[in-house]
Parts: sequence; C-alpha cells; structure tokens
Amino acid sequence: MWRSLAFAGFLLALLGGGAAPVAAQPTGVVQSDILILDPERLLNETLYGRRLLEGIQEDRETLVAHNRRIEAELEDEEQALTERRPSLSAAEFRDLADTFDRKVQQLRQNSERMSRDLERQREIAPAQFMRVIEPVLADILSDSGGVVIMDVRAVLLGSGVADITDLAIERVNAQIGEGPENGPTRNTVTPPKSPGD
Repeated sequence: MWRSLAFAGFLLALLGGGAAPVAAQPTGVVQSDILILDPERLLNETLYGRRLLEGIQEDRETLVAHNRRIEAELEDEEQALTERRPSLSAAEFRDLADTFDRKVQQLRQNSERMSRDLERQREIAPAQFMRVIEPVLADILSDSGGVVIMDVRAVLLGSGVADITDLAIERVNAQIGEGPENGPTRNTVTPPKSPGD
C-alpha cells in the first residue's frame, strides 16, 4: 500500500542520534532523514479523504433506509397473508407461505451481501486513498531529503524526526483536491429494487 513508505518500526524510531537535526529550509519543508505522518488525520482532514468517507456514509444510510423499507413491506405482506388464511385451503396457504419464505430468504441474502460489500469498501478506502496521494508524499520525501516516512502510530519515542502531516494535508488539498475527476472514487453500493417494484 505504501510503496514509497517504509515502516521501520520501533527500532528506527529510537535511533535518535541517527537522524539529521530538523531545520526549516527556504522551501518551507523541514529537512530530516526520518519523517512521520498521521494517516488517520490525512484521510479525515483532506478534501479527497473526506469525499471518500462521506460517500461511504451515504451508502450506509442508503442501505439502512432500504432495509427498513423492505422490512415494512414484508410485515405488510405477512399480515395480508395471515388475513387471507381463513379463505384459503391448507395447500393454497402452504404454497403462498413457502413463496413468501423464499422471498424473505432472498432479500436477507441480498442485504447481507450489500452489507459485506459496504464493509469491504470501508476497509479498502485507506489503501485507495494512499494510492492516489502517494506521489504527493514522494515529493515531500524528496524535498525533505528524507529516507523514510513512518506511521506516527509506530513511533514509540523519537528525537530529530519531523511530523509532515500538516504539510501533507496542505499539499494533497492543493494538488488533488476532492480526488480524480475520471472514474469513481468508490464502488457505490446500490440496493436492488424489492420484488414488486
């Protein structure tokens, strides 16, 4: 996921004496061998990251509304079938009940599939995000003269390292904005129409 980033772990973070002193340069980019980055902030505070997350939230709300509508329709259909029972023969009622049960099972399977798709979408969003912004991070790494960008969560203790999260957010917003113009930013989960629509 992070081809140009190396997660060296705690040992590298603890090499306080091995990192070049952090010093501001005319370019505005700090100079340091070791850079640290907060991926969660980057995803949540950039325009593109928020676009991805808001899209997933919209899909979740759409799916919840769909499931509630289907649930209400099934309750109405079940009630109607119950009310018809006195006028039906045992065989007729059994056939209708079996058909209804198959419909419920199919709708449940559809709902579970869409929920899995949505969860998978949520899980891959950070990787998708990083693929798009990776060139921006590579430029920061080059501008800083650094050799590694580390996830801030992997750093137990550090000295002489530079946090580039704010700079990365600024550059991603400036260079990428809300994300690629061509192609979807996510795989939208679209609930199917319920039987009878």
